[in-house]
Amino acid sequence: MTGQLKKAFRPVSYSNFGAVALLFLRVIVGLAFMLHGWGKIQAPFSWMGPDSPIPGFLLALAALSEFGGGLAWILGLLTPLASLGIAITMAVAASFHMIVQGDPFVSQTGGPSGELAVVFLAIAILLMAFGPGRLSLDQLIFRDRGSR
Repeated sequence: MTGQLKKAFRPVSYSNFGAVALLFLRVIVGLAFMLHGWGKIQAPFSWMGPDSPIPGFLLALAALSEFGGGLAWILGLLTPLASLGIAITMAVAASFHMIVQGDPFVSQTGGPSGELAVVFLAIAILLMAFGPGRLSLDQLIFRDRGSR
């Protein structure tokens, strides 16, 4: 079981450029998520207000996935798990905007849209598929000791 768990979190090896590119992506988008999640993590069960149709525990999970997932991306720590949490949160956000609210994918007037949530969802899927790269804590913790 431990070997399978380690394998699930073991990053794929890429060229130096690929490793730096993944690090850049993780740091920039991870910081954006931490900033998006900062206000939410301050009141995790009630950040949508008292009339929220979403149960408090789901609000807390969203706050944790944004703030904690952003930090995990920056560090490259448990990246597939953080990416899964962020992907679920962004899928809900995108559906809320585009289905529930009827917002367009891209707003031509600068109004609300689902664009940012869908872009973040795509990045989460990319990091689930390709991992954080070798410039990550996942690499230090989960690498195959037989390889360099």
